Amino acid sequence: MLRQVANTAMSAARMGSPVSVATRAFAVKKTNFEIYRWSGEAEPRVQNYKVDTTECGPMVLDALIHIKNTIDPTLTFRRSCREGICGSCAMNIAGTNTLACLRSIKDASIRNNVRIYPLPHMPILKDLIPDMTNFYKQHASISPWLELGDGTHSHAPF
Repeated sequence: MLRQVANTAMSAARMGSPVSVATRAFAVKKTNFEIYRWSGEAEPRVQNYKVDTTECGPMVLDALIHIKNTIDPTLTFRRSCREGICGSCAMNIAGTNTLACLRSIKDASIRNNVRIYPLPHMPILKDLIPDMTNFYKQHASISPWLELGDGTHSHAPF
């Protein structure tokens, strides 16, 4: 029944029909995002943001971008490819280390609440940004590139 009312409200809104305020309320989907915040100065805290998920995309990264663009421009996180390839948006979402660009809000939501924390095994620079210094040091130590016979490495595609 509730879904039918929401669908009717959204259809009427798209067609420009007047819809009662009570009916429109069902079309709005507010989700609470609990996001870890730390600037390095004060104690870490969790800040809550109410987001109408009909105004952003379906992924957690979309909600974070929406929060940064419309609610709190001081929120800090990394992002790059939005396709699950680069790994820059890695964070702990709903208790699981995952990529924000691959985790849907629907799957991460527990009782209409999404908890977002930085990766637990890394030091934090600010908000959801981990310090990648040790990662890059370990990455370089395994030499993840092709080496030529003269000891130099090549960045050419093979």
